[in-house]
Amino acid sequence: MGTEETPVLILCGGRGTRLQHQEAGIPKALVEIGGMPIVWHVAQCYLAAGFRKIWLLTGYLGDQIEGFASNAQWPEGAVVECIATGTDTPTGGRVAAVAEKLGSSEFCLTYGDGVSDIDLAALLTEHQQAGSPVTVTAVQPELPFGVVDLDGDRVTGFHEKPRADQWINGGFICAGPELLQELDSASVLEREPLEALAASGQLRAHRHGGFWACMDTYKDTLMLNDLYDRNEAPWRRW
Repeated sequence: MGTEETPVLILCGGRGTRLQHQEAGIPKALVEIGGMPIVWHVAQCYLAAGFRKIWLLTGYLGDQIEGFASNAQWPEGAVVECIATGTDTPTGGRVAAVAEKLGSSEFCLTYGDGVSDIDLAALLTEHQQAGSPVTVTAVQPELPFGVVDLDGDRVTGFHEKPRADQWINGGFICAGPELLQELDSASVLEREPLEALAASGQLRAHRHGGFWACMDTYKDTLMLNDLYDRNEAPWRRW
């Protein structure tokens, strides 16, 4: 399947409890960057790469997300559909809720609060050529604090907010029906389902060394808005 035929699932069920600045009654997916909701930015990353089928898997206050999506201006040929998957459904359960709709189709999956400059069309092609059932994008996030270099008890230098040495799941997943077979309504995607695939050698990682950021806290929101306002948003390819 090419980008135009491949469905993109965006998890939009979060409450945004750590975004303490947001007003009560606003789902996390609608917290804004540059005057547009974060989920709009995530969708635009895929649309700019040639994808045309976007499914927003909603939960908390999903009616607000559906209201936004139905009134937003999307690129010609794009179909953005909201699918209610339950208020408190875990991440894997939201994907399981659309398993019948997916059938045996290949699909892309990501979170509604993370943006990146990853080449999503190339990621899908790489996934298909590798033949692995599931590919997850691995990233090294920027640490929130500066690091002190020590030689015994002597300080030898400082590094301001370096990248972590470890790799984490950055979302931007490509998958087939093998992932759906690991899911049920109570599944947390990042736990047993992906762990089971990893244990059986069916989980592949794409290491992305470029920009990646998750809007998890109020500080993250300020940072992303600052980048966008300065026309320095690496994820903006539209």
